[in-house]
Amino acid sequence: MAKINTAAEQTNEFFKPDYFKVPDFGQFQNEFSRWVGDFSKSFTNGKTPTVDLESLFASQRKNFEAFTSANQLAFEGVKAVAQRQAELAREAVEQFSSLAKELSAPASVEEKMVKQAEVAKSAFEQALSTMREMNDTLTKSNTQAINVVSKRVADSFDEVKTAFAKTAKK
Repeated sequence: MAKINTAAEQTNEFFKPDYFKVPDFGQFQNEFSRWVGDFSKSFTNGKTPTVDLESLFASQRKNFEAFTSANQLAFEGVKAVAQRQAELAREAVEQFSSLAKELSAPASVEEKMVKQAEVAKSAFEQALSTMREMNDTLTKSNTQAINVVSKRVADSFDEVKTAFAKTAKK
């Protein structure tokens, strides 16, 4: 015989008792005390560790410049696509008006159908070409931006390593 679950027996994920657990502040205090103890070991014999702050600040300035440059590259790509879209819209309006004149001219039904098929094929090919062009533009600008950031990240790690290596030698 199948058991029927009552509403009281069904559990709701939101109202599980484990969801509302109170943090263990004793464990938090122990972790904090351990961290303070580890940090205080760096001040042995009354000496404080020295870090070349000027080189770290210079590194951060370079990071900021790299991210600004990457954003500028990405923005230029988007701007180029927007400008191209505006050009395409203008061209489409011009083509549409000339096409409307051609199709309104007296001709047989067959000639108009052939002309419409030619226009549809041309429009489709143009749309594919335009999509490829815009994709290439965005891909190029995004690749340039990613290259700037990835080079800066690698250089930044080297600079931080060098700054702390100088401190370790002292």
